[in-house]
Amino acid sequence: MLAIDMVWDPSKGLDLGFFTLHYYSVMWIVAFILGLQIMKRIYKHEGQSDESLDSLFIYSVIGIMLGARLGHVIFYQPELITEDFFSIFLPFKFKGGFEFTGFMGLASHGAAIAMIVSMYLYNKKVLHKSVLWILDRVVIPVASGAVFVRLGNFINSEIIGKPTGSDFGVTFKQLGEDFPRHPAQLYEAISYIFVFLALWYFYWKTKKSEQQGFLFGLFLVLLWTVRFFVEFVKEAQNPERADWLLNTGQLLSIPLILVGLYFMFVYKPKTKLS
Repeated sequence: MLAIDMVWDPSKGLDLGFFTLHYYSVMWIVAFILGLQIMKRIYKHEGQSDESLDSLFIYSVIGIMLGARLGHVIFYQPELITEDFFSIFLPFKFKGGFEFTGFMGLASHGAAIAMIVSMYLYNKKVLHKSVLWILDRVVIPVASGAVFVRLGNFINSEIIGKPTGSDFGVTFKQLGEDFPRHPAQLYEAISYIFVFLALWYFYWKTKKSEQQGFLFGLFLVLLWTVRFFVEFVKEAQNPERADWLLNTGQLLSIPLILVGLYFMFVYKPKTKLS
């Protein structure tokens, strides 16, 4: 049988002299720019103004980044609150010496919760339609963005998979290892491409965009189901919980999947969309 063992040892980023532009940061930038272009097409189709799109972009960037960071700290690294508080909100670490790190440590569960909150505020202040109307549409670029975020994790050799004895694996040299692991980041990235394509298809090729909450629910079900199963081949991000039947990521995914099923098959809007 052909072995496909890959040795992965990229540089951290582009050395610009005065600081290093991390590839992980580049992936986030690509995610937001691509998402803006996708929403621009959707908003044009829906007859929404460029001004409301600009506001959506600002609410999304601030909400998702802040939520992703706080989610990581709350769910996976709460000791930062007392040990290095300002590193939570700034791209630097202060404990053990000042160092530019970029925004490292971002949790997708926190980003998901923050996305809902930021879209509520955006709808209340700018859009004036319904929260589910914007959520049904914004999940399409969010799904595409998730692909690039996981590619960034792969480049950074973080959120790694468990060691594998199969013929397929990746040796992460940045971790000082000489054995292959599951490329769990790539499993997720590839799966998220299909999540994006499914949402794109249902929005443009069917009438499901008229069923309030359906696309939002479909996003929750597909994305967090992927996350739930990929977690089985990931190293636990909470080592003290490594012997649990389900890890933190899986436990947080289950309620989001249930919420998604509710919006797909149970939820009935009280009023029709305007």
